[in-house]
Amino acid sequence: MNTAEFIESLDIQGQLLAAAADKAGPDAEVPTCPGWQVRDLLRHTGVVHRWATAFVTAGHKEFHPEPGEPGLDGEALSAWFREGHTLLVAALRAAPEDLDCWTFFAAPSPLAFWARRQAHETAIHRVDAEAALGADITVLPVEFAADGVDELLRGFHARDRSRVRTGEPRVLRIRPTDCEQAWTVRLSEGPPRTELGVGGSPQAAADCELGGPAERLYLTLWNRLPHSAIAVSGDEALARLWRETSQVV
Repeated sequence: MNTAEFIESLDIQGQLLAAAADKAGPDAEVPTCPGWQVRDLLRHTGVVHRWATAFVTAGHKEFHPEPGEPGLDGEALSAWFREGHTLLVAALRAAPEDLDCWTFFAAPSPLAFWARRQAHETAIHRVDAEAALGADITVLPVEFAADGVDELLRGFHARDRSRVRTGEPRVLRIRPTDCEQAWTVRLSEGPPRTELGVGGSPQAAADCELGGPAERLYLTLWNRLPHSAIAVSGDEALARLWRETSQVV
């Protein structure tokens, strides 16, 4: 996917999130984020949108902390969220290709990083809003979902702060059934190391394999669906390890 496509996805996902949140109401529990209500979801995502916008518009070259969450609620909170989302989309669309600002993992460019990161941030939280509403989850395109798996594995969990660790080397494979893609995740006492493909021949061994449509894998790896939503073969302890330790921090 290219940067323009990510920005378009961000635009769509944010509008869907706002619509689901409005229908659910601020008091609705968010089952995919235990302890959160819809107001917490809107405050969190709205803050992240404004945080990202600041990097894009001001060109900060070093980390800046997120702003504090507002004390808004109800219609005022909804309007604040929509405003921040609109500002982020506009900032990304207006940003130059050679934008130079801070990012927190490798990407082709800072603009590509922020467009991709915010598209996936918003898509995952859109799923949360629809879960709070109790509505059917809006289907994600296969290409977008597969990219989200890639970002999670080769972006977030390539960082030293990933807590997905094993005492001895193990191999976890992620294999979508609806696209020509796969990832081999090498687990150890250090951060996971993920490579595209199956790490050798098509029959290369993995201790555990997760399979299914790209969207289900995406949402399962982000802990928005249970592992019963996908096929788990081999050592199921690795699937449990992922669920217990993969929360992004």
